[in-house]
Amino acid sequence: MIVIGHRGSAGNEPENTLKSIVRAVEDGADVVELDVHLTKDGRLAVIHDAEVNRTTNGKGKVADMTLEELGLLDAGKGEKVPSLEEAIEAVDQRIPINIELKALGTAQAVRDLIEFYVAEGWNRRDFMVSSFEHNELHFFSSIAPDVKIGVLTGEVPFKYAKYAEALGAYSVNISHDAASPAFIEDAHKRGIRVFVWTVNELEDMALMEKMGADGIITDFPGRANEVLTQGRV
Repeated sequence: MIVIGHRGSAGNEPENTLKSIVRAVEDGADVVELDVHLTKDGRLAVIHDAEVNRTTNGKGKVADMTLEELGLLDAGKGEKVPSLEEAIEAVDQRIPINIELKALGTAQAVRDLIEFYVAEGWNRRDFMVSSFEHNELHFFSSIAPDVKIGVLTGEVPFKYAKYAEALGAYSVNISHDAASPAFIEDAHKRGIRVFVWTVNELEDMALMEKMGADGIITDFPGRANEVLTQGRV
């Protein structure tokens, strides 16, 4: 089973910071997941919310700040809000990076950055892209067909496996409240992997593996190693 570090190792370090991302690698995650928004100056910042209020000591919208201005904020333990470039270079091809598109307009910027790193010697297999913004994900798929994509959903309807199949997606990333053996079986019949989020308790990790999920997205990738049989992406 694949272990995906949620916002890095968010249960141990400030989420989406370089410290959290590196901790996920050190904790034995198979993949590290992070979120991106566009800044005022068109850069990709690694942050979950559209506003900085919850995760930093600042206030305001990410879209109203430059990357330099974001870098002046404390995102916890003295960490700053990193750029996507800084996050990619911190991982340094040790494991794949799952980039979640959090807002409209991020698809093109993420695709362009992936192509930059591919030109620098990285492999497209080093990247995955997921989103709840399905129109944005569809656009990303049209401009980067060789990069794996994951359809994010918190709902249970089987239509998401069918939609993911039609989109050529690699996975459906579904809430652990919505995951079921029947859904997972249907997705597998369509050639779609199922990654379940956000799974933090040991008993839930074991349950998802028993259900047949292909992986979990967790704030505690090190904890997952205690109970799961891992496999590479």
